[in-house]
Amino acid sequence: MPNAADTATMTGARLLVDALLTHGADRVFCVPGESFLAVLDSLHDVSERIQTIVCRHEAAAANMAEATGKLTGRPGIAFVTRGPGATHASIGVHTAFQDSTPMILFIGQCARDHLDREAFQEIDYRRMFGQMAKWVAQIDDARRIPEYLSHAFHTACSGRPGPVVLALPEDMLSDPCPAVPAAPRYRRVAAAPAPAQIDSLRELLEAAKKPMAIVGGSGWNEQACSDLRGFAERWQLPVGCAFRYQDTLDNDHPNYAGDVGLGINPALGKRIREADLLLVIGPRLGEATTGGYTLLDIPKTKQTLVHVHQGADELGRVYAADLPIVSGMPEFTAALAALDPRATPAWAGSADEAHREYLEWRRPRPMLGDVQLGEIMAQLRKRLPADAIVTNGAGNYAIWLHRHFAYRRFKTQLAPTSGAMGYGVPAALAAKVCHPERIAVAFAGDGCFMMAGQELATAMQYGLNAIFIVVNNGHYGTIRMHQERHYPGRPHGTGLTNPDFAAFARSFGAHGETVERTADFLPAFERAIESGLPALIEIRVPQEVSTPNATLEQIREQARATRGQ
Repeated sequence: MPNAADTATMTGARLLVDALLTHGADRVFCVPGESFLAVLDSLHDVSERIQTIVCRHEAAAANMAEATGKLTGRPGIAFVTRGPGATHASIGVHTAFQDSTPMILFIGQCARDHLDREAFQEIDYRRMFGQMAKWVAQIDDARRIPEYLSHAFHTACSGRPGPVVLALPEDMLSDPCPAVPAAPRYRRVAAAPAPAQIDSLRELLEAAKKPMAIVGGSGWNEQACSDLRGFAERWQLPVGCAFRYQDTLDNDHPNYAGDVGLGINPALGKRIREADLLLVIGPRLGEATTGGYTLLDIPKTKQTLVHVHQGADELGRVYAADLPIVSGMPEFTAALAALDPRATPAWAGSADEAHREYLEWRRPRPMLGDVQLGEIMAQLRKRLPADAIVTNGAGNYAIWLHRHFAYRRFKTQLAPTSGAMGYGVPAALAAKVCHPERIAVAFAGDGCFMMAGQELATAMQYGLNAIFIVVNNGHYGTIRMHQERHYPGRPHGTGLTNPDFAAFARSFGAHGETVERTADFLPAFERAIESGLPALIEIRVPQEVSTPNATLEQIREQARATRGQ
């Protein structure tokens, strides 16, 4: 006679939620939809174990999940409904793919017997997300949910991390099925360097005269950063951090040479070009890190290139390395921890020189108007604790942040290498969900903020007292800059009409202030912290302000001179 366990049944939705628990998920971000009502009902039963954060837009939900993946190294989870919900959420998936972030997006799907009829909000997600995710699938049989979830978590975290998309037909979620045994909790799978590769690295280092390290990318942890720091110290290597991975090494460390990305310090760019050995640990060497693929020659660099990356497919994709190594970051840096120089390096002193060049580069320069953004970044650098989390989206305002702020601890920078606008606000909220005890500061331009400003409602609903700093120059500043470079004196389609941002924040019940002079910023920031509320500080700057190095007029005149006008 069968026992009760053999005959027990549950819905597909409950099987899915149980699988999330098995794999350690403790929060999900969503905008509710009728296509996954059964999942919401099952999440209700485990609300003490899985926190559900309801957002006001699917793009924000996906960005919060992506930011959570960045912060924790575990897949961030988002649920959205079919059609419009999925298309809105696609930006987070794209960012997760380009940033190599573990993430799983669940999409409610049409009922199975409605598919292929262009049913209400129907999309084939395998085709839609095919080039945007590591794996896209649809679960048509509830009994296979544990299998699919195990595959999803392993895929998101192993090798080069990235996003997985799973479509969930709504009738499948309501299907009764046997209580299928849960799969074991996923385990990260990563390669490690071979001893012969480490021996080759030693030989290359000992033969070098001007070596340089570039580090970053995803897949790091605290121990890996510590091992990297010790290796750099022993070998006296100057270390640059790839675009938007400046928190891989303490920026105040004497071996830190600066960020290798957009608006690179010319002295650092020169140092990289003149290096005879480049040790690249983690970055893809993408467009932003290589200055539009101009910093290094393709396919063979002038420098001897050691390229370490988590994904085998990335090695040799653009740059043919002299020593390519497939490895996880913890595995590779653990090997570096045992690698000691046998003599004083020939380049002794170059790291100190590179750090002095960085310190000079980050010194604030005067800019047009009554607000000096460089000074404000320097004030924040002194005011914020080392564990504060700083986020941003895309726009020229971020140049001041990257250049003049200093990241002192691992996982204190959240920014999209994909260049996505609207990221900073939801990323800061995700940071407060993950680490409510830490200060989270989001930087956004006026255009960037308005792509996610509705999430002030989410901040108020869940008591997420992040601080949002909105740099308002009344236009899409980056695009205007490019217009002046390519079509000087012919701006079109970049002007903006903005609200009073401080009043906008107060309308949600948040704290809001406006700053128009440098001296007013720090007192306003202190009041924002003391309020205990989500807070917004609008910083108004002239439209002519473009970058730390040039105004729009200077960019325009340079373009005209180049064209002989």
